Amino acid sequence: MDWPLLFRLAHVLGAVVLMGTGAGIAFFMVVTQQSRDPKLIAHVAGIVVLADAVFTATAAVVQPITGVLLARTLGWSLWESWIVVGIGLYFFVGAFWLPVVRIQIRLRNLAQKAAEAGKGLPDEYHRLYRIWFAFGWPAFTAMIAIFWVMLARPSFW
Repeated sequence: MDWPLLFRLAHVLGAVVLMGTGAGIAFFMVVTQQSRDPKLIAHVAGIVVLADAVFTATAAVVQPITGVLLARTLGWSLWESWIVVGIGLYFFVGAFWLPVVRIQIRLRNLAQKAAEAGKGLPDEYHRLYRIWFAFGWPAFTAMIAIFWVMLARPSFW
């Protein structure tokens, strides 16, 4: 069994799932938001919450495990500067992603409530959506930085 190749494959697939699910979720939420239709937004936000639970959360847990296994198998120290920076960026992304998950659930619930009442989206929905949107940019940028760090493996110190 070629363990380094298996761990590298698992790590790359995890990164693809994290980035792909994140980008897909953002795309569908932003496009659906443009409709201002509470029923449609509630439906899509429900799918987004499910996708985050099934794909993003699973990959977020597996990613550090495969990273550690890969590093150890290849003989890399976890204290190499590029690995430390990559891990720091990963925690930075998590600091934005965890609140976003709660916000998505709240957005879904507010949209469902508005749809059931036959009303428009409340002010709280729009406020939370702006926060959700703003939190996506630093997390997305940090994900790109992680890809660069993992590929370039620069020496930071």
